[in-house]
Formats: sequence, C-alpha cells, structure tokens
Amino acid sequence: MSRYEKYKPSEVVWIGDIPHQWKIKRLKDLVNPKITDGPHETPELVDDEDGVPFISAEAITENGINYEARGGNISVEQDRIYSLKCKPKRDDIFIVKSGSTTGRIGYVDTDLNFNIWSPLALVRSNNKTSSRFLYHFLSSDCIQRQIQNSWSFGTQPNIGMGVIERLRLAIPEYIEQLAIANYLDYQTQKIDRLIANKKAQAEKLKELRQIEINNAVTKGLNPNIALKDSSIEWLGEIPKHWEVKRLKNVADIKYGLGQPPEEKEDGLPLIRATNVERGKINDKDLIFVDPEDVPYDRDPVLKENDIIVVRSGAYTADSAIIPKKYEGSIAGYDMVVRVNKSFPLFISFCLLSNYLLVNQLFLERLRAAQPHLNKEELSKSLVLIPPLHEQVQIANYLQNRTESIDKLLNNIDTQIEKLQELRKIKIYEAVTGKIKVNAYAEKTA
Repeated sequence: MSRYEKYKPSEVVWIGDIPHQWKIKRLKDLVNPKITDGPHETPELVDDEDGVPFISAEAITENGINYEARGGNISVEQDRIYSLKCKPKRDDIFIVKSGSTTGRIGYVDTDLNFNIWSPLALVRSNNKTSSRFLYHFLSSDCIQRQIQNSWSFGTQPNIGMGVIERLRLAIPEYIEQLAIANYLDYQTQKIDRLIANKKAQAEKLKELRQIEINNAVTKGLNPNIALKDSSIEWLGEIPKHWEVKRLKNVADIKYGLGQPPEEKEDGLPLIRATNVERGKINDKDLIFVDPEDVPYDRDPVLKENDIIVVRSGAYTADSAIIPKKYEGSIAGYDMVVRVNKSFPLFISFCLLSNYLLVNQLFLERLRAAQPHLNKEELSKSLVLIPPLHEQVQIANYLQNRTESIDKLLNNIDTQIEKLQELRKIKIYEAVTGKIKVNAYAEKTA
C-alpha cells in the first residue's frame, strides 16, 4: 500500500500527520442540517402495532443498529411532533452521547420508519461529505479518543452536543472520500466475517463444554450404567446407585461480606462477582483490601475448594471454585459454598450444569424484580450424588476436558482480539491518510 508524497502536521494529537492537500475540519462543518438529537422528554409508549418504533442507546451495538432492541412504539402523532426536530433516514449516523456506551457509532442502512430518543445524536452528512467516509472516521480511534477526552461524568459518562460539533476530522476531496469508504467497507466486512466465524467456533466449543458437564454429572462416565427414574420430571433417568440430595446436606453455605473493607494496594484479594466466570476465578478488576480492616469474626477468609456463587446482578448464580492461588482471599458480597460431605470439584461442576443452574437456580433468581439468589434458595437445590470415588473420577475427567476446551476458547479469543485490532488499524490508517488507497479501492468496491 503506497503513501502520499507530502504530509503536514494536523495539530490534532490523535490524528497525527495528514496528506498535504487534506484539511482539518470540525464535524459541524460537514453536516446538513445541524447535528441534533431526539426529544428530551420521556415519550408515552403505545401498545399499538401500528405505532412507530422508538430506539435509544441500547440499540446501537458493536455490530450495527439492532432495530428490535427498541424501548417500544410511539404513536403516529407523537412521531409527527418529534420529527419536527429529528427524523432519521437512510445513511444517517448516530452517536451515543450518554450511558455506558457513550461514543458508540451507528449507521442507518434501512428505510424503516422509526424515531430516536435524546441519548442519540443524529449526524447527516452534507453534499460534500461521503456518509460512509464520515461513519468510518467517527468509528476510528482518533475520534473515540477525542470523545473520551471530553467525557463528563454523572453516574455514567456523557458528552454534550457542543463536544460532538467540535470533533475534528481530516478531510480529503469528495472523490477520495468515496475511494477510502469503498476500501474500508471491503476491509471491515472481510474482517467482520472472520470475526463472526471465530465467534461461531467459540459458541460451538461452549456448547460442547456444557454438554460434557451435563452428561457427566447426570449420567456418569459409564454409558452402560443401569438407570432409574429420578421421579423429577425435568431430570429424567439417573444412574441407579446415585442419590438425590439437597445442597445443604453436602455443604455449608454462608454469605460473604456485605460491606467491603478499605482498599489497600498490597492487601488481600477480594473476590467479587466480576471475578467469577464459568467455574473459574479471573483477575479482571480484582481489588485488594486492608487486612486490618477485615471483620474476621464474619469468617470471610476463603479456603482452597470453597465455591463462590454470585448472589445478585447480571451474573447471578454463576459460580467458581477457589484454586490454591486464591486461598486466603476475602469473600465479597456473594455466597460461599464449603463442601464437607462430597468432593468439592464435583459439586462445582454440578453448579455449572443445566439441571442445577438452568432448571433450578435460574428459576429462583427470576422471582425477584432484579436477578437475585439467597442462601435459602441455594441450600434447597437438588444435587445428584454418586459414590465418592465416582465423584472424583467424574470431576477429574471434566477438569481435563474443560481445560482443553478452555485453551481452545482462549486461543480463539486471542485471534478475535488481533482481528479487532487489525480492523482499528486499517480504519485509522485510511481515514488519516497514512496509506493511499485509491487504486486498491476501485478494484474492490
């Protein structure tokens, strides 16, 4: 890929040098009409199927606009009134300006009749600016850095309309914008297909992982084992010599700390819901607390083979066994299962199985307005218990199988991260003129 003959400073730190003939312009100078947003009032939603779909920030995803993820429908009359200020159409661009996804970009690729709420800013390119070029530039790191540098914070990040209007972009002539847009459409679609394939592979591996767990903890490892009716409709037949017990009969269950101790950089790890993922403890956002501020009378110190079960929030009922590495850590808000009459690793796999997780715990967590699980609900869960030696065999088998699958999943995650980084690099290099794409773009458009 060739470069331009001559470059000049852009005076924008995140853009760097640009081709000599390009210009730095503010976003507000590239649009017509001026940048606007949806109504700031809370709309009155209607059940009428003939109503107009009304979308907000949650509809803007990493993979485009999800028109099904709408807040509801508004009446035709409300749409008429709101449209006096803002009415989306094909080739418009949305910028999320408040909430956890602030800065995310969406491109309207449909003629669907819909409207938007105030968390979305609507950008419509003028007749001298390619909408696709503008979309790619707004998606680039050099714009995302400008947005992040201008965030203001309430409970979540947000940006004002003035910030959006003042975003600075590097702009070539219109014909060159089209060439760059064609090139990036081709390149990003190619990378997106590769990422989609990798994600599909990962989903199949996750399904295989779950099937392995489900089969082993409900039927054992011997395919010729004699079975009996469990007398539980959703469970079906189980090995004849296995027992059905409640979790409280094989383990002690307690709550962790409701109030976390003071943080200390070189303190003890505090295991929270964010550290629990599909049976394993991860160090994502792991915090450390002051040992002198820990209320030891609450027995919060974790032992190897304790099992953390998430108590509330989006990850409710997910669980993970404590490895040797985290022995001596402090239990956060969630529940601790200390197995005393079974093999802990076997019970940890049971807690990940469909018969316990989906058919029991998920149903319990949905009884509250927000996902939640308490000690009593967890204690009464039914668990299939084979003889101890068989528990050990099953647990060891599953540990080997899941570790093998997890290695494959980690490898796929790494490949996806590299593809996503490559996507960012290609966009950045093209929209800032670090590469010259005209000839290539004409061949691939």
